[in-house]
Amino acid sequence: MCLTRLDTFRRAVTPTARVLEVHVEGWQGSAPGQHVDVRLTAEDGYQAVRSYWLAAAGDGERIELAVDEVDDAEVSPYLVRDVQPGDELEVLGPLGGYFVWRPSTPGPVQLIAGGSGIVPLRAIARARVHAESGQPFRLLYSARSPTDAIYREDLEDMGERGISVTWVYTRQGPIGWRGPLGRLDRAAVAEHVWPPDQGATFYVCGPTGFVEVTARALVELGHDPERVRTERFGGA
Repeated sequence: MCLTRLDTFRRAVTPTARVLEVHVEGWQGSAPGQHVDVRLTAEDGYQAVRSYWLAAAGDGERIELAVDEVDDAEVSPYLVRDVQPGDELEVLGPLGGYFVWRPSTPGPVQLIAGGSGIVPLRAIARARVHAESGQPFRLLYSARSPTDAIYREDLEDMGERGISVTWVYTRQGPIGWRGPLGRLDRAAVAEHVWPPDQGATFYVCGPTGFVEVTARALVELGHDPERVRTERFGGA
């Protein structure tokens, strides 16, 4: 673990999420799709460690984390409500290689996010934009409502920079919304993702149930299981 300092924070699009910018001395950079472990230590010595995805990849000694508060969790309420600029955190990383996107990834890329699972996919989408890659990219994002969509403005901007963005709302759509409401199911997946003959690589991230349903739907629709990469989360 590396002792770090919280530089600044800003409220994300949702009222329950916070974007943290953390200075990590000696940080060697990260790849899109990686994460870090954050450890908190209480005054009595009790420690809790949770993993958080990096919301942006690249070099430099500053990392960006987007944390969505989980009710009755040990770490996320502190990071969302209590931590202040100048406070110290212990961070280990970057970690993970399986979920990483690289410009050399062949074929089209389909990103599918549920809730705060958008965080590593936002890092991947940003990396694709900055690489000025012509690789076809699509993002399918399922959120409860527009106000619950983390990085909504960033994603809409990416929609104007070569990444096709499709929104699915489970509870409430924006004003004038004429689309259906409900959880992402096999029919919705089939409607919005690349067809199997395109040989797309999939990155699916979100709550465990969301990821399992989506990954199963992709395989049942004929997509190569080896091209379906998944990350999931529980309470934090």
